[in-house]
Amino acid sequence: MRREQPKQVPEPLMTTSLTGRTLSHYRVIEEINRGGMGIVYRAFDIKLSREVALKVLPPELLADPERRRRFIQEARAAAALVDARIAVVHEIDDAEGVTFLAMELIHGEKLSVLLAQGPLRTGRALDLAIEVVGGLAKAHEKGIVHRDMKPGNIMVTQDGHAKIIDFG
Repeated sequence: MRREQPKQVPEPLMTTSLTGRTLSHYRVIEEINRGGMGIVYRAFDIKLSREVALKVLPPELLADPERRRRFIQEARAAAALVDARIAVVHEIDDAEGVTFLAMELIHGEKLSVLLAQGPLRTGRALDLAIEVVGGLAKAHEKGIVHRDMKPGNIMVTQDGHAKIIDFG
């Protein structure tokens, strides 16, 4: 009689929290989001005295040298985008075996959260759509494609403007 091998269960994405730790010159304050491409923390940039978002990338994403090279290339391209409708990427770095992106911390709500509360007024939806399309057009001018455009990757700032986040 043959025994069945137990199924391999993937290990959860970075089960150890970085809250309270310091990576490079960023003091990690709290986790603010978790997804398939990493964990996002609110952090404090000690050098520049400002809050940022740190996106910590899973090691399995960067284990393949070709994927790592492409990721770094895409991070550099995204960092070169300067547009009010696109979240600013400050840097990519490695510290204590953790690879992360430091980005603009956007105060507001994801569009997906706003849509879950009910439909937007037509004029409001059009205003946000125009901002998003303008940001995507700017990225496309630089040869950058978003790869994961959805309401969860659009932030609506506290002053009501759309900002595109998470370029794949």
